[in-house]
Amino acid sequence: MPNTTASPPEERIEVHEPERLKPLLDPIVERLIHNFPQTLLELVSQNGSPLNLVWPHAFHINATALQSVLNQYGVRHAIFYGAKANKSQSLLGAAATAGIGIDVSSVHELDAALRAGTAPERLCATGPAKTTVFHQALVRHGSLICVDSLEEFDHLKAVVDSRSTAAKARVLLRYRPQSCPASRFGMGANDLLQCLQYLTEHTDAFHFEGFHFHLGGYGFESRAQAFRELSGFVDAAREMGLTPSMIDIGGGLPMRYVAPQAYAGFLENNNKPSDYYNHSVPDSFYPYGSSLTACQWLALFLEADHSPGLSIADYLKAQNITLALEPGRSLVDQAAISLFRVTRTKQLANNKTVIFVEGSSFSACETWFASEYLVDPILISAQVSDHIPMQAYIAGHSCLDDDVITYRLINFNTCPQAGDLLIYANTAGYQMDLLENEFHRHPLPRRLMATCCTEGNYAFSPDY
Repeated sequence: MPNTTASPPEERIEVHEPERLKPLLDPIVERLIHNFPQTLLELVSQNGSPLNLVWPHAFHINATALQSVLNQYGVRHAIFYGAKANKSQSLLGAAATAGIGIDVSSVHELDAALRAGTAPERLCATGPAKTTVFHQALVRHGSLICVDSLEEFDHLKAVVDSRSTAAKARVLLRYRPQSCPASRFGMGANDLLQCLQYLTEHTDAFHFEGFHFHLGGYGFESRAQAFRELSGFVDAAREMGLTPSMIDIGGGLPMRYVAPQAYAGFLENNNKPSDYYNHSVPDSFYPYGSSLTACQWLALFLEADHSPGLSIADYLKAQNITLALEPGRSLVDQAAISLFRVTRTKQLANNKTVIFVEGSSFSACETWFASEYLVDPILISAQVSDHIPMQAYIAGHSCLDDDVITYRLINFNTCPQAGDLLIYANTAGYQMDLLENEFHRHPLPRRLMATCCTEGNYAFSPDY
């Protein structure tokens, strides 16, 4: 698609921001939405609905911010972008341009990362179910491999032994922290020590680089505790003659979708069964209004106590260990918006209103996980209408009764009409394409890379 210079807004087009869970917006994205809504209507007309606009400049901002924190504390570091967060090739390209690595969990993600220009030694492979083909590619390219189990260790050894040319597998050993004993991921103390012993016996096949863990949730305290637990294994490895030089703490850095005070107010005042069409409040939510940004979280982790008088940052520097991170969602903060075109509104028998859009909840996936996307959409009215407040929930265009984009009753100051747009902000992190499919033979939503050079001069091109 050629460059598109945004035209001034026509008076008949109105932009309505939500009042309750108003999305935080990158300034460049905000300018497009508010100053050039006609451009968004034209893009959907040309490319269909839903339409995802991807903004690589936001990735660069996020990567630079995290790197600045790590440099401030003077720790050696490696950042691997969690590619599973989004299928955009332009975001992989942004990672390569930013000079950071990529966390890949399949041979397909590996191939995409290499196409984007990431050096193979900057790839780190996680996940417990790596195939033979995946292992072979990782060894061939000299990428880093997180070994999840004794069984994977044996499998990887067989792959290395089967090669006709000499090669070593670069490995981290994945630890299962004491806080999650029932997890199927990683190794407990006995298996980890056994793997270390094997590494001393197979120095011809493996290059041991350190340890890895990944925890659910978004607290820095749990990561700090797991880090402290791993320190003993660093000592054990060195006593065995090994030279661990990296501890990878995985991802889980938080980000903000809405202002913390707005989020707290919603949970306290507007999160009752009567606020949902199905009268069911989800059991859990992502912390959309996090009290900490990713950078604040990282600083608190580095400042956390490692041992008396020694912070984690101090330990890393004293031991000459590289801290590795695998952010996904927090690196793509503000890196996409998703546009859904309204087909109609319908009054239901229970005195509720539903808004049908062109698109499905497969392209806005929170309800599939029995949760909700706690960011309200921005409404672009294609023509001026009476400003009569109303409430509605939002449903997709499939024949499934559960094809619901949000069960929450969204407040609008005017009724959405056919042809209007609902804009969901900040959808790059797992939201827009995790579950997308061609149900009813609808084509997959298109994805465009968006850039902005000068005021009002936006360029949009296919993002494969």
